[in-house]
Amino acid sequence: MNITIHSAFLPHHDHKESLAFYRDTLGFEVLNEVGYDGMYWITVGHPDRPGASLVLHPPAADPGVTDDERRTIAEMMAKGTYAILTLATPDLDATFAKLEASGVDIVQEPIDQPYGIRDCAVRDPAGNLIRINEVR
Repeated sequence: MNITIHSAFLPHHDHKESLAFYRDTLGFEVLNEVGYDGMYWITVGHPDRPGASLVLHPPAADPGVTDDERRTIAEMMAKGTYAILTLATPDLDATFAKLEASGVDIVQEPIDQPYGIRDCAVRDPAGNLIRINEVR
C-alpha cells in the first residue's frame, strides 16, 4: 500500500493573523484561500514539501456542531488543548530565534526531551499548540 498524508486540518479564528504566522513567520506558501460568509479556509504548504498541505479552517463551519460544542471548541483552542501540529527543522535554534523575534507565544524553549527528541513549542494565533522537532 502506498499512502501519504495529503492534507491535515487545523482550526483558526482570524485569517489575517493565520496568514501572518504561517506564511510570513514560518515561510509556508498560500496554496488556496476561500472565503464564505465571513469565514476563511486557507490552504498552506511548505515550498520544499509539495503535495502535503495544511488547511486552516473555521471551527464553527460544520453545521453539525452545536452552539455548546462551538463554545467548548473555542475554550479548548484558547487553552491550546484542541489541536496540535508537530513540525520539523534541521536547525531548531535558528528557527526558535526567528519565532521568538517575531513575537509568537512561546510555550517551551528548545530542550532535549528524555525520550530522545530536541524540540520547542509555541502557539499559533488561534491558540493551537505547535511543537517543532529538530531532525538531523
